[in-house]
Amino acid sequence: MTKNKMMTRSAFTLVEILLVLVILGVLAAIVVPKFSGRTEQANQTAAKTQLSTFETALDAFEIDNGHYPDSSEGLNALLINSNDAANWRGPYIKGQQLPLDPWGRDYMYEYPGKNNLNGYDLVSMGLDGRSGTEDDITNY
Repeated sequence: MTKNKMMTRSAFTLVEILLVLVILGVLAAIVVPKFSGRTEQANQTAAKTQLSTFETALDAFEIDNGHYPDSSEGLNALLINSNDAANWRGPYIKGQQLPLDPWGRDYMYEYPGKNNLNGYDLVSMGLDGRSGTEDDITNY
C-alpha cells in the first residue's frame, strides 16, 4: 500500500461525521429535558430546606425574646440585634448576610402573617419571581 491509500482509509468521511452529529443531537434532545426538570426540582427542595432553617431560627428568636421580629425588622433580626433586645442570643443564622433563594432573590417575611394569623409568613417567589403564583414556596 502506498502512503496516500493509508491516509484516505484512516480519515472519516463527511457522511460519517454528519451521522455522528445527528446521533449526538438526538441524544441531547432526549437527555437535556430530563435534567432541566431536575434542576428546578432541586431548586424547590433547596428553598423548602432554607424556609425550614428560617423557621428554626425564628422559633429560637421567639423563645429568647418572647416575640417574633416584626415585618419592619424582617429576617435581618436573626443576624443583628437592631432593637437592643435584652435577651437576644444571636446571630440565629450562620453567615454575614441572609441567604438568597435559589433564584437569587430575597425571601419575603411578614409578621403578623396574613396566612398564618398566629404566626409569620415566609415566602420564596419561585422561578417566575412573582408573589401569589403556583410556583411560590411558602411555610403555609
